[in-house]
Order: sequence, then C-alpha cells, then structure tokens
Amino acid sequence: MAEYDLCAIVTGSASGLGAASARLLAADGARLVINYSSNRKDAEATAEACRNAGAAEVLVVQGDVSRDQDCNRIVAAAASWGKLDVLINNAGITKHVPHHTLEGLSADDFQQIYAVNTIGPYQMIRAARSLLEANVQACGVTAAVVNISSVAGINGDGSSLAYVASKGALNVMTLSLAKALAPAIRVNTVCPGYIDTSWYAKGCGEARAKEVRDAITEKAALKIVSSAMDIAHLVHFLASSASSHMTGECVRMDAGLHLVR
Repeated sequence: MAEYDLCAIVTGSASGLGAASARLLAADGARLVINYSSNRKDAEATAEACRNAGAAEVLVVQGDVSRDQDCNRIVAAAASWGKLDVLINNAGITKHVPHHTLEGLSADDFQQIYAVNTIGPYQMIRAARSLLEANVQACGVTAAVVNISSVAGINGDGSSLAYVASKGALNVMTLSLAKALAPAIRVNTVCPGYIDTSWYAKGCGEARAKEVRDAITEKAALKIVSSAMDIAHLVHFLASSASSHMTGECVRMDAGLHLVR
C-alpha cells in the first residue's frame, strides 16, 4: 500500500466487515487501533489475527462512537504515532422491523441508531482530523476516511426505516465532508448489499437469515452473496493510494442485486 508506516483506526472491528478490513490492513504491516463497544473477546481475537497477519502494532480500545468522549479516547490511542493514514468508520447498529412497520420504531430507536450510524462517523472524523491532516505533512500523502454505509441508504430498503434513514444521511454527509476536508483528507463510502455474517442472524434468527441468504443468491445478477472479506477488499482499495484520485464517492457492492429489484 505504501512505503511508510501505515497507521489506521477501524471502528466496530471486533467482527464482521470491520475485522476483515483490519486484517487486510494488517497484511500491509499497519499499526492498528481495533475498536469495540461491548465484545472484548472478539476484539482481542481480531487483534491476534492482525498480529499474525503482519501488523506492526495493534491496540485494542473500547469505545461507543455515539459518545463524543469515547471517540476522542479512541483517537488518543493513536496519538503517539503522530499521524493517521486511514480511518474506517465501520461501527453500526440497527433494529430489525419487518416490512418497515411504523409502529415498530420509537423516537428513541431513531436517536440511538442515528447516534451510532451517522453522528458516530462525524465525531470520529472530527476527533481524528488533526492526525489525518498530519499525514500529509509527514508523508506527503492524502489521508483516507472510509465510511461503511449500505445499499439501504440508496434504495430505501433495509432492516428498518431508522437504519435506512441513518445510512442515507451518512451517504450525503460523505459528500459534504469530502468537500470540507479536501485536499488533505479523502472521504469515500462503501455501500454493501447483504453480507453473509452473523449480524443478520443475531437480529432475526438463523432460519430467517438462511431464507434471506437463499433469496438473494437466487435474485442477484451474479447469483452469489458477499462475505465480509469480499467487501473488505473494496474498503481496502478506498483506503489505499490506489484510489488517491477518488473522494466524495459512494460505491455500491451488492452482487448486482439492484439490477433486478
């Protein structure tokens, strides 16, 4: 990825897409902050996998990105590096509400989901801005922020209306931040479709998760479902110098499901 020490923070990286993205950065010899909100056991397992993959240094930091003070603490863990090349805003939550039933969501649900999915990335970028800008001074290379959104924020179809709205807001916020932070910091967003991880099963149960997986495999133009590592390769590209001429982009990756909706 680069000839200098790569420094990165990945929020919500105890499992799933965050963990897969961290492992790819580890293979570049990166210094990494692995962040988790409540699952320290999985975060430590991710950290060990990153060390085995070649990471130069791995720090595990607890923090809820909906809390501004936690965002500052997560970033402070990387302060001794003097710069930050990559920030991946992966932490996210939802509430599964079948068929977008309006009665299934309260104002508190909206506020909690927005706090993590939309305000969280904003607070992380604000907290990390000086370290990201220091990257240009230290290395002459533009820093990269990669926000993890969802196709739900494009097509309006997701686990709940609050989740859909939070990801749509994140997509638009990416455009504003890309303008505000250029030229020192690039800001792009990945919009995955269904990812075959335990996240959906935890919300809806194994049986429903299998139904969704089978249905998407049948409907998607490419007749496949994506793994966390499949999407992580796109995240890695947007974090790398290979995408150095890209900013303000929302890149969809859904195995062609949108072609047949």
